Order: sequence, then structure tokens, then C-alpha cells
Amino acid sequence: MTHRLDAAAASRFASAALGHVVREYPNKMDHVLSGPDDVQGPRALHPIFFGSFDWHSCVHGWWTLFTLLRLYPDMPEAGRIRALADEMFTRENVAAETAYLDRAGSRGFERPYGWAWLLMLAAELERHADGRAETLRPLTLAFARRFTDFLPLADYPVRVGTHYNTAFALRLALDYAEGAGDAALTGLCRERALRWHSADRDCQAWEPSQDEFLSPALMEAVLMRRVMAPDAFAGWFDAFLPRMAERAPATLFRPAGVSDRSDGKIAHLDGLNLSRAWCWREIAAALPWDDPRRSIALTAAGDHLDAALPHVTGDYMGEHWLASFALLALLAEA
Repeated sequence: MTHRLDAAAASRFASAALGHVVREYPNKMDHVLSGPDDVQGPRALHPIFFGSFDWHSCVHGWWTLFTLLRLYPDMPEAGRIRALADEMFTRENVAAETAYLDRAGSRGFERPYGWAWLLMLAAELERHADGRAETLRPLTLAFARRFTDFLPLADYPVRVGTHYNTAFALRLALDYAEGAGDAALTGLCRERALRWHSADRDCQAWEPSQDEFLSPALMEAVLMRRVMAPDAFAGWFDAFLPRMAERAPATLFRPAGVSDRSDGKIAHLDGLNLSRAWCWREIAAALPWDDPRRSIALTAAGDHLDAALPHVTGDYMGEHWLASFALLALLAEA
């Protein structure tokens, strides 16, 4: 199986995303009701990101579409992507999405996973010369402020393999912050990462859990690679996974099994395999060419991609989000 993005895979992923970013139902909302007037449907509350089963999946569904449009501007789905984006990404719709953040009870809305993906979308839009980055900017800045307000209060990391994982959020937020020249957010992300993880040693990797889609161990390593100088990271990584050359902990090298892809939580494990592949490829890129651990990392990435790529589409419980993680893995340097 090919482990590079090609035109056929891009078209497959784009078709899947187009099929769900404007599909309003079924929908699992992150919405606090402060009174009877708050009983509203997804599209009324979120005129852009109402589809894809949940708000954050819609955000990274759009990241998938814009990334693929940039890489394959002549793909068969390009016209539909542009037309739909013209319809959805208006100043009025962005203003409504931004106003939602001022509602009572919205302080923890989509923290931190949705925050990070919104900034990733913003970073991708900056690569397009269509003005949409400027249109989205009020919402982008609102979420950047949420990070800078929250991170000084976050004394501890969250190491779970689901949406609350802080290493994943910081890794994505840094893509935006560095590209946007946001020194405050960049500095906070780096400071928290080092405070939380610089003393971590001999990771035991108690994973996977039943509904994880992120590897707590590997996400931490990928974040630290991003915030540390190469020599410093090399020393940290040697101590963090000291038995990698023996493929230990073994669980990190073995793709997770997925017993029921119609169950939304169990289907998360396909995402775990894709996100591990992304992490292993980034880790491989940080290792010297003659380091035997490099080939071990690349083999592990390939095994996880082989296990997950055939299942990116097929059941809506995975189809509404998995293409984004497949894209992260396939575009990762290796």
C-alpha cells in the first residue's frame, strides 16, 4: 500500500469531507444550556461549523478540504470546494461563530482540541490567496486569546488519548503561532511543554485505551521535538523511550484492533493508528540517517497506515473525521 498522498487519495478524502461538512445531523453538540432560549439546532448556533457530527470535526474537515485544494487545485472536487467555501465563509457567519464564544457557559467550549484545530485551519488559510484568512481572523484571534488566557492557568498536562490531550493541542497551536508571528502564544506553548514534559523518563505507554485516537506517549514526543533544539531533543528522547531499539514498549509498535467501526468510540482506534503513523514519521525525521531506530519508526508508521487507511471511509462514525488524520500522517516528513 502506498504511504504517500496521491491524486486518487486526495479525491477520496475530499469527497468524504464534502459529504459531511454540511451534513447537520446526526450531531453531538458541545453546548451548555443557560436557559430555554439556548435550545437551538447546530446550524442556528454555528453557521459555518454545523456539520460533520460535531463542531471540531467540521473545523478539521474544512482544514482537509483547503489543504487538498492547495495541493491539488485541479482535482475533480475543486470547484465544489470553492463554491461551498464562498457560501459558508462569509463575514456574517464568522461573526456569528465568534459571538457564540461570548455566550454564558462557553468558556470551556471545545477546549483544547477544537481550539487547536481552528488555529490549524487559520494557518492553512494563510497559504491561500483568496482572502479567507482575513475573513476568519476575528474567530482566529478569539481562539488564540483563549489559549493565551488558559495556558497560564494550566498547571498540569492532560495525557489522555482523546480530545483533552494537551500535547496534541500545543503541537497544532504552534503551527499557527509560529506562522502568524504570535510570539506570546508561541512562548506560552513552549514554556508549558517544557514545564510539563522535560523531566519525563522511561515512558511505560499504558495504551491503547478503548476509545483513544491519540497516543499519549508519541504525541508528547512529537511536541517535544517541536519545542527543543535537535541536540536537546535527542537526549530527551533517548531517556523517554530508552528501549525503542528493542521495540519496547511493544504496544507502541502494534496497530490497535478495531472491533466495531459503527461504534463512534471504538472507531476512534482507527484514528489512533493514523495519529501514531503521523508521530512515528515525525520521530523518524528527527533521528540520524544511520540510527537503526529510524527504520524501526518508519516500519511502525507503515504498519499503522496499512491497518487504518482502508477504513478512512465506509462508516460515518469514522468517515466524518478520519481523513484529516490520514492527511496528517501522509503529509508528515519521514
